[in-house]
Amino acid sequence: MSIHFTKYQGTGNDFILIDARNGIPSGMDVARLCHRHFGIGADGLMYLTAENGYDFGMVYYNSDGKISSMCGNGGRCISHFAHSLGLGNAGQLDFLAIDGPHHASVAGDMVILQMMDVFHWEVRDENTVVINTGSPHYVQFIQQDPDDLDLLHFAHTIRYGDEFAAAGINVNLVQVDGTSLRMRTYERGVENETLSCGTGVTAAVLAHYILHKSQNTTAVQTAGGNLSVSFDAVESGFVNVHLNGPVARVFNGLV
Repeated sequence: MSIHFTKYQGTGNDFILIDARNGIPSGMDVARLCHRHFGIGADGLMYLTAENGYDFGMVYYNSDGKISSMCGNGGRCISHFAHSLGLGNAGQLDFLAIDGPHHASVAGDMVILQMMDVFHWEVRDENTVVINTGSPHYVQFIQQDPDDLDLLHFAHTIRYGDEFAAAGINVNLVQVDGTSLRMRTYERGVENETLSCGTGVTAAVLAHYILHKSQNTTAVQTAGGNLSVSFDAVESGFVNVHLNGPVARVFNGLV
């Protein structure tokens, strides 16, 4: 049986999307489909499912074939996909992901995604924060241009170190560039650098606020494009956290 899929990307973070409202198809080899040379090629695969009380459900797999935690750019892409299927109301959508309910607003190619509230983090030193924004992130601020550093070597020392080897963690190098942030992200499950990471961008913006109590750096430059984050800082953490940026449908196909 042929299965329809749609390829999406959000600032270079790319995904295979499948409408699975009638049930998730069996026998899908997610790792093969996501493989850059022997498959479609993607950072992850998502099933759009039927979910009582919501416009849809989001089930996300990393490119290693394992079900994963929340993906911010994936959430924005699947919201645009759902809107194209006629779901939601005038571009407003509510869906359920692994980390709980989310709301998305779609207007043209721009999607604003409400992320989870964040109340827990750990400050390691004056430049480093470990924080979960739907997925766990190690955020380190640096003075150098992130492009000048060996991200893979640095990330492997963190991600495969004794503390994080079992569960894994995403690793981010971030530079403050005037009123914006420039960053690169190594993603667990992909086990490589991705062009953009929505939960990572969110983590970087919140980590900058945690360290500096400054809300003037909510624009973020990634290798795949620009995103922005808005939030309300309260005594216990962060609420009304939103990730905003463009998405694009790349192509449709059968598998």
